[in-house]
Amino acid sequence: MIMQNDDAVLLRNDSEAVATLTLNRPTQFNSLSDELLDALQVALDAIATDKSIRVVVIAGAGKAFCAGHDLKEMRANPTKEYMQHLFKKCGKLMTTITRIPQPVIARVHGVATAAGCQMVAMCDLAVAAENAKFAVSGINVGLFCSTPAVALTRAMSRKAAMEMLLTGEFIDAHEAEKRGLINRAVPSDALDAEVARLVAAVCAKSSLAVGMGKQLFYRQIEMGIEGAYQLATETMACNMMSEDAANGIDAFMNKQKAVWVGR
Repeated sequence: MIMQNDDAVLLRNDSEAVATLTLNRPTQFNSLSDELLDALQVALDAIATDKSIRVVVIAGAGKAFCAGHDLKEMRANPTKEYMQHLFKKCGKLMTTITRIPQPVIARVHGVATAAGCQMVAMCDLAVAAENAKFAVSGINVGLFCSTPAVALTRAMSRKAAMEMLLTGEFIDAHEAEKRGLINRAVPSDALDAEVARLVAAVCAKSSLAVGMGKQLFYRQIEMGIEGAYQLATETMACNMMSEDAANGIDAFMNKQKAVWVGR
């Protein structure tokens, strides 16, 4: 089990095959400072090669999931070079979420705004408390949320994403579920149980198949249909050659429980 001291901006807690990363700047509503972005990147890079970890959960300490970038830190560094550095760093983190082999689940409570909402959209799965709220509210302070737009337009319909981006208005968890931003909204006291249910469902599957499938999912979605089918064909053929697939199909035909070999 890996746990940092309570003063760290990011806490990591490993329990069995699950790594929970908790954003730990509660008094700043877990805004993404340079330090927190760096800590998340280091943690996810380490997890990517850790075969003992099957699922990652991203959560927030205190009253909120994540309120986006640290505006005070941004205003203290008012140069274009710093802004380019910051948003490039954040973009790398967001793409890392999709590129590591383990599914990443957002556990959302309180508010998820701007880059916090972006992170929810980039996670593979997301569960939110019914009282959670979501917004990309940069437009309210004269800043169109361009980088969050990349995530939102890939998770929601264009018009639903554009409405959030142009108005800066909050939506509740049930509306977020309806628009496809999250998988489901649950009562606050059921949040951990629903996250655990998803974790268990994923961990029961072949880690090899999950990892290959996640990589295929994000690569093909950016391709034309012919290229997507070519990539999917190759991925599925390689998957079929695995011992896990052979064991799984044989177990299914013999009405037995499959035993996964792993990656």
